Amino acid sequence: MLRDKKLVLLSHCLLNVNAKVYGLANYKGAHEELIKFLIEENFGIIQLPCPELGCEGIRRWGKVKEQLDIPFYRKYCNEIFTPLLEQIIDYHKNGYRLAALIGVNGSPSCGVSKTCSAASWGGEINDRRTTEEMMQQVNTIESPGIFIEQIRKLLEANKIYIPMLAIEEADPAASIADIKKVLRGEG
Repeated sequence: MLRDKKLVLLSHCLLNVNAKVYGLANYKGAHEELIKFLIEENFGIIQLPCPELGCEGIRRWGKVKEQLDIPFYRKYCNEIFTPLLEQIIDYHKNGYRLAALIGVNGSPSCGVSKTCSAASWGGEINDRRTTEEMMQQVNTIESPGIFIEQIRKLLEANKIYIPMLAIEEADPAASIADIKKVLRGEG
C-alpha cells in the first residue's frame, strides 16, 4: 500500500495566497518552499477553509482579533471546520499521523501563537489622519487567532491533540526551518 498515513492541516492561504487581504501576500500563489517540502516528505495536505474570505469576501479590509471576537464569527468558524473535523476523527481512529496544523502567525483568524490586536479599533474611517492614528494602535500579541482557538476547542473535545506550528506572517522564510525540523521529528 503506497501511503505514509501522515497528514498536515494548512491554513488556506498557504496553498492559496489569493485569499489574503490585499497587500499581505508574501508569495505569488502557494507557499512554494513549504508545499515542496510537504510533498517531498510524503505528507497528505488538508487545506483549512479561510473564514475571513468566507464571511467577507476578497475585498474585505484587514481586521484585528477584537473585531472578529464575536459569537457569530466563532460559530461560523465551528461550522466550516466541522466537516474537516469529522474526517480528522476518522483519520485519527484509523492510525493516521496528524503531524501538525500549520497556521499563519499575525493573522487574527489563523495565528497560532501570535495575532494582531488593537483594542480600540472600530468606527468610521473618515480621514487620513484617523487612519494613520488607528494603524499605530495595532500590536502583535501572544495569542492565537479566533479560528485556531475554535479548532483547538473542537479537537480537544474529541481528545485529538495536533501540534500547532506557524509561518511568521512578517517573515515567512524564518519559520520554515523550524517547521521542517518538527515535521521530520528532529525538534
